[in-house]
Amino acid sequence: MKLKHSFKTAITGVTAHKSRSALTLLGIVIGITSIMMIISIGKGAEGLILGEVNSLGADTIVVRPGKEPKGPTDLAGTLFADSLKTRDIEALKKKSNVPHLVDIAPAVVVVASASYEGETYRPQIFGWSAEFMAKMFDVYAKEGVLFSESDIKNKSPVVVIGTKVKTELFGESDAVGKSIKIKNKKFRVVGVLASRGQVSFMNPDEVVVMPYSTAQTYLLGIDYYHEVMVKADDPENVARTVSDIEATIREMHNISDPEKDDFFVVTQEGLVAQIGTIMSVLTIFLSSVVAISLVVGGIGVMNIMLVSVTERTREIGLRKALGATNKDILTQFLIEAVSLAAAGGVIGIALGSFLSFVIAVVLEKVMLLDWSFVFPINAAILGFGVSALVGLIFGIYPARQASKKSPMEALRYE
Repeated sequence: MKLKHSFKTAITGVTAHKSRSALTLLGIVIGITSIMMIISIGKGAEGLILGEVNSLGADTIVVRPGKEPKGPTDLAGTLFADSLKTRDIEALKKKSNVPHLVDIAPAVVVVASASYEGETYRPQIFGWSAEFMAKMFDVYAKEGVLFSESDIKNKSPVVVIGTKVKTELFGESDAVGKSIKIKNKKFRVVGVLASRGQVSFMNPDEVVVMPYSTAQTYLLGIDYYHEVMVKADDPENVARTVSDIEATIREMHNISDPEKDDFFVVTQEGLVAQIGTIMSVLTIFLSSVVAISLVVGGIGVMNIMLVSVTERTREIGLRKALGATNKDILTQFLIEAVSLAAAGGVIGIALGSFLSFVIAVVLEKVMLLDWSFVFPINAAILGFGVSALVGLIFGIYPARQASKKSPMEALRYE
């Protein structure tokens, strides 16, 4: 029998019971749809995160205290590490130690609420350099001014606030010149930042920024920093700058063995690589879980094909009596199984892409995220191939059962 006749006969067999065929496809459709959505949304999330990371600039270097975390359980250790202190900052500022460093700003994080005349809001509170923040995130003071280096040296009780903080605490009235309370300490508002929206891992609209020396002295009672941000003079000099930073701090801490470092350095390139690895592992894990539905779908295909073989026993006998070989019967039923599964794959690809597109639009228009829809063409090709392979694997047994039937016994089957 010619292959095209086998295809025609197989398609006729599949379409003879449309409802049953549709239910058989369901497991395959769900599996492929889920995989398409996981990969598409994962790529969109990765693009968003990497875009935010890259917005910090390729010349940005972050120095953090404690041992470099190797997993989520190690992160807590960095939160309480106290290895980065003022003498380290002073050493890094020396041109002879780090010649390509053009700017440096230590930072501390304060977890607290801010209040004004009965109004309370919980912003992100940083002890930092307002000028460094302004240059990094391209924000400026819409009202008032940014506090200066002299305010940092004098530990001045001043703050710069974001537009949302201003709205939550002061409403439509002026904020500059008034004082807010943080941990029962008063801080005078000297500036209100222009609205900027989400940038990297923070939203300048929701921040309160004060001199890091002020936060250390009046709110935290510490003499160390949670993070030190460094700008190199050129992205090409980042690697050299990292090496100089490590050498300088090791010398300050009397560390000769890099394995005993009590700090670690993060660059944008390294962070991008880490994020890419994490997203890839997460996508593989979720896809593996979803693949269970493909196995269920394959079992459904095998089940329906076995039923079909039993129902069409007389047809098989008649075809064999008219000259069809075992190979012809095997080919016909294999084509039926693969066609069913492949059709489920096509539907799953289309449905997964559509739902991913809808989610991307909602995230972009409603959540105001810089989210892009990504059609994972590799996943689509893989999904179609896997669905066809599932049909082939789970269709072999029913097809063999059909091909082995005796024509005489099949014709006598009631």
